[in-house]
Amino acid sequence: MSRINPILAVILVLCALAVVTARYQARELFMELQAGQKKSRDLDVEWGRLQLEQSTWAMHSRIEQIARGQLHMSVPDTKQIQVLKAPENKS
Repeated sequence: MSRINPILAVILVLCALAVVTARYQARELFMELQAGQKKSRDLDVEWGRLQLEQSTWAMHSRIEQIARGQLHMSVPDTKQIQVLKAPENKS
């Protein structure tokens, strides 16, 4: 009986150390998970902002404004427009 007590004490200490180690690892993994989730939310916000910016840059009115203002372009008269048909491919 006296020999069993030190063995049980060693087993108890080892189990306690294992519990402490497991809880520490769980906390570290939880903090890593939270950091990953925050990064994901930040990237989602940035993706939405970039989609909005892309739609703003691609608006027809903006393109027309730049074409008229900076490039001095204008819509040609209907008399100046020619419609060409592509030759048919006979395969």
